[in-house]
Amino acid sequence: MRAILLCAGKGTRLRPYTNDIPKCLMTINGKPLLQIWLERLTSYGINQFLINTHYLSDKVKKFINESEFKKRIKLVYEPKLLGTAGTLLSNINFFHDEDGMLIHADNYCLADFSCFMKCHKERPKNCDITMMTFKTEEASNCGIVIVDKDNIVKSFHEKSSNPPGNLANGAVYILSKKSLHEIKNTYKNSSDFSLEIIPKFINRIFTYEVKETHIDIGTIKNYRKANEFI
Repeated sequence: MRAILLCAGKGTRLRPYTNDIPKCLMTINGKPLLQIWLERLTSYGINQFLINTHYLSDKVKKFINESEFKKRIKLVYEPKLLGTAGTLLSNINFFHDEDGMLIHADNYCLADFSCFMKCHKERPKNCDITMMTFKTEEASNCGIVIVDKDNIVKSFHEKSSNPPGNLANGAVYILSKKSLHEIKNTYKNSSDFSLEIIPKFINRIFTYEVKETHIDIGTIKNYRKANEFI
């Protein structure tokens, strides 16, 4: 399986830390977040990656060129940010007409990806996407999902001031070949995956709840929290 790692964000909520360092290279206990992603995904058999860049792209490029994973990575520079869905649509052929992962790489995620992939493989027949979820203490800052007894998404609430629960979208997805075809052919003008794609797949998204650590390091508070884990 191949994976697109979204790494182009400006990390504005992490400033001043990100004044000189792109968010994906912020360190967790001394190791760049992108390095953690590449090591962990490779250990689960995922060995082809597409990484998009924009903000401080030269530093990401330097990191990749010096990385042991260099030959497994396709680097794509976006002069203008395309958005999460825009990046997917522009690079959808990277998946070679097979199921693939779309990952917001600004999460510190220690999930068992073998369980996540098994969950996707065994998903209900009517589901075309598998979404990683986690329990959050900051529901108003997350996309909150409501699932039924079969763990299928029934509704989605993106950063609501009065969220109806605390089960959050982990922004890590496995997209089936079928869903990729639908996105490419029907939603080709989309830019935001959460706002424009997820709502179109309500009742067709299976969920896998992470029991291990999963933290969005997009804020200074959460970045510090992530560094408390050894």
